[in-house]
Amino acid sequence: MPTLEDLRIHLYADGADYDTMLRLATHPYVRGFTTNPSLMRAAGVREYEGFAQTLLAAIPHLPISFEVIGDTYAEMERQARRIATWRPTNVYVKIPVTNSEGLTSFGVIRRLTLTGVCVNVTAVFTLQQVAGLRWVLENGAPAIVSIFAGRIADTGRNPVPLVEAAVELLRPYPNVQVLWASTREVYNIVQADQAGAHIITVTPDILTKLALVGKSLEGYSRETVCQFYHDALKAGYTL
Repeated sequence: MPTLEDLRIHLYADGADYDTMLRLATHPYVRGFTTNPSLMRAAGVREYEGFAQTLLAAIPHLPISFEVIGDTYAEMERQARRIATWRPTNVYVKIPVTNSEGLTSFGVIRRLTLTGVCVNVTAVFTLQQVAGLRWVLENGAPAIVSIFAGRIADTGRNPVPLVEAAVELLRPYPNVQVLWASTREVYNIVQADQAGAHIITVTPDILTKLALVGKSLEGYSRETVCQFYHDALKAGYTL
């Protein structure tokens, strides 16, 4: 069982709650942040750019990914270039690998990366998509390819071979990093690290469980028994 210090992978916190993100920016293992419109809506964010600018002013030293909300290629590109100006030193612009009609966004991504925009290609699910992105991202600005391993696992498929293959396909492209997205449990961090991924996004609730890494299973077993026993006593259950 590796310790946290053994892991090579970088942990990025995934979310959109301002206070939580500020607190996690001081966490010793958090190396960056990602967010998306769904997370922002759930967190009650009302004004996109205002939230982003406030966050970037408070966390100027870590990479943060913000997603475009347009669906046409022209609108994606316009929004991406605007987002990139917010703080070029640490902003990555999330571009979905396809639009809502399933048409690839490769042309937009290519134009952006060749003009210095750092992109985070999001919602990647297949090795075919990764293979296409090799030529799109080649010789461009620093880029991230986000493979939604957790959602792939939700379909009953093992995402590890896909992530491993993606890492190998993209190895000749030093400007590109592979990200394991939609993490479900702490063990996914170990899996992602062993698969060679450079980054994994984790939610705040998973970050709180990092203290369990390497914990004695015998001791954890006893703690669990004690928890169930004391909860039964507190509830006043009798048989």
